[in-house]
Amino acid sequence: MTERKPPGVPFESWVDKQIRDAEGRGEFARLPGAGKPLPADTAYDELWWIKGKMAREGLSVLPPGLALRKEAEDALAAAYAAPSERIARKIITEVNVKIRDMMFRPPPGPPLGMKPYDVEEVVAQWREGRASAAADEPSA
Repeated sequence: MTERKPPGVPFESWVDKQIRDAEGRGEFARLPGAGKPLPADTAYDELWWIKGKMAREGLSVLPPGLALRKEAEDALAAAYAAPSERIARKIITEVNVKIRDMMFRPPPGPPLGMKPYDVEEVVAQWREGRASAAADEPSA
């Protein structure tokens, strides 16, 4: 707890003394951001601390349609990289359930603008990717 400013002591010298004492005790030694430049954004934003926390935590807030579009793109990439056909089918089937649900229940925000993936087409492309990868590997 900070002590009260004694009467008759100029405010500036009292504050300077408080800062020097805190520095002497090492209270400024391990502050987060020590030695880093201040953020370049000079515009005042009331939610600066929320945005900073979300950035540090890797969170984002997207409208449901855009979030599902991103999830669907990630699922398609994951299906192509899946180690087995069964896993590729499972990934695409699960995301298709979400896409169909969103298609029949209009979301708030921008429209989804996509349809479910054709599982057989994705699996056929998965097989082609595996076949071409196997052909590119040198034989032992």
